[in-house]
Amino acid sequence: MTSDTIREFLHRQPFEPFVIRMSNGEVHEVRHPECIIVMKTKVVVGYPDEDRTVHCALIHINSVETLQTT
Repeated sequence: MTSDTIREFLHRQPFEPFVIRMSNGEVHEVRHPECIIVMKTKVVVGYPDEDRTVHCALIHINSVETLQTT
């Protein structure tokens, strides 16, 4: 995965929540553009309600897709 792909999702107007699927099966939801930092080799996803962050190496991101809301 490249940082450009994630930035493309991040900068869509209007913003659409999306999920990041990792090679180990973890899934991280990005519900607000301020909850993610895209860096050169990783992304940092923040969960403000849980007061935690997750560091995801780009090499381990399998896919990024729009979050299906019901």
